[in-house]
Amino acid sequence: MPGIGLMKKRLETEKQAIILAVSGIIKQYNIPQESIKTLETKYDDESGDWYVALGFAEKRAIVRLDSVHATIIEINEI
Repeated sequence: MPGIGLMKKRLETEKQAIILAVSGIIKQYNIPQESIKTLETKYDDESGDWYVALGFAEKRAIVRLDSVHATIIEINEI
């Protein structure tokens, strides 16, 4: 199995990561998309994960995404 740097990423751009993160928040919290704001994004070169901070309904959450598999690893409300 090739290293993380050699594997084809399904989440190649920040925009793709935000879209997946927002969809996870919509599904978990059952809220409209219009009420979700992107606060910050970060890509971790070592793990190949995206971190997307979102604000919604007086709450904030960090969504961790696997860029290779295009899946949500975890959603942490902060």
